[in-house]
Amino acid sequence: MNRQLTLMVVHAHPDDECLTTGGILARYAEEGVRTVLVTCTNGEQGDDRNGVKPGEPGHDDAAVAAKRLEELRESVGHLAVEHLELLGYRDSGMEGWEANGHPDAFANVPVESAAARLAALMEHYRPQVVVTYDETGGGGYGHPDHVQTHRVTVAAVERSGIPDKFYYTAIPRSSIMRMFELMKESGVDVGDFDPSGDFGTPDERVTSVVDVAPYVERKLKALQAHESQGDNIFLLRMAEDVRMQAFAHEAFERVLSKVDAPAHEEDLFAGLRDS
Repeated sequence: MNRQLTLMVVHAHPDDECLTTGGILARYAEEGVRTVLVTCTNGEQGDDRNGVKPGEPGHDDAAVAAKRLEELRESVGHLAVEHLELLGYRDSGMEGWEANGHPDAFANVPVESAAARLAALMEHYRPQVVVTYDETGGGGYGHPDHVQTHRVTVAAVERSGIPDKFYYTAIPRSSIMRMFELMKESGVDVGDFDPSGDFGTPDERVTSVVDVAPYVERKLKALQAHESQGDNIFLLRMAEDVRMQAFAHEAFERVLSKVDAPAHEEDLFAGLRDS
């Protein structure tokens, strides 16, 4: 008897689930695939009330974590995620922040320790498809927790041997350039962002592009659920047509497949549905 199709997506912080995987979570849930979101940290290094930043007077790590986990639960409701698993590690903050040095920060946790916990979840849910970030933390992002999430997930996949297909999220550089031009045309302040740099995934690494246009509204509602971090989510300030451009497709780099699947695919479960 074939086991239930299951998708496991592994992210670093509350709100990371929305932009690069919110569409596939919603789409595959609607198709009857069991969806599992694993969030590694509690997001302590996010903004506190009234936009108080980490390290500023009045920033309460515990209160921020509680608020962000509350928002995460609302977000996964919009995306119809069936199972939310919280590893509960401490947010390490952006590279160079004082929080990087905290002994309990996720980036300082031994990879093998966290990987054992994630591998146990893979043993429990037995996902055919697992998705996380690439070695740069996602298109060159470089956040310590994203890089650690990559390391931990790779180790858990290898340790468990369970997934049939393993993917990294991808932000194609050609898509970034198109979105950047649309943003400028619509009057969005892009600040010092330079789309010609190393940010994004080289197009030649992208193997899979999934159409999630019917789920854009759900992605937007999920993103809006993280209202406490609104100052940091620039996509919420985009014009509707730019948001559609940014939200309607999600791209991935396939790094493991134990089944026959097209070199360029439109379905992460290609090769699995009839096996």
